[in-house]
Amino acid sequence: MDVESLKAARRRTVGTRQTLRAVENDQAACVFLARDAEERVIKDLLQMCGTKGIEMQWVETMEMLGKACGIQVGAASAAILK
Repeated sequence: MDVESLKAARRRTVGTRQTLRAVENDQAACVFLARDAEERVIKDLLQMCGTKGIEMQWVETMEMLGKACGIQVGAASAAILK
């Protein structure tokens, strides 16, 4: 999946807390992470995705990820829901 899929997704999460919750509850189909996000912010999400075998896609900046989600601020992570 790519960022265009995220833009078109009808069901998605935006932000690390919501995305982590979706991964924990087996609701996430694909997780998007910003390369410039602080490691401490996305560390738990990276581990959980690896454990659960969820596809991860990297986006260059938090700003780009935020725009893909339709918000005017940056986002460290987002997910397309099943």
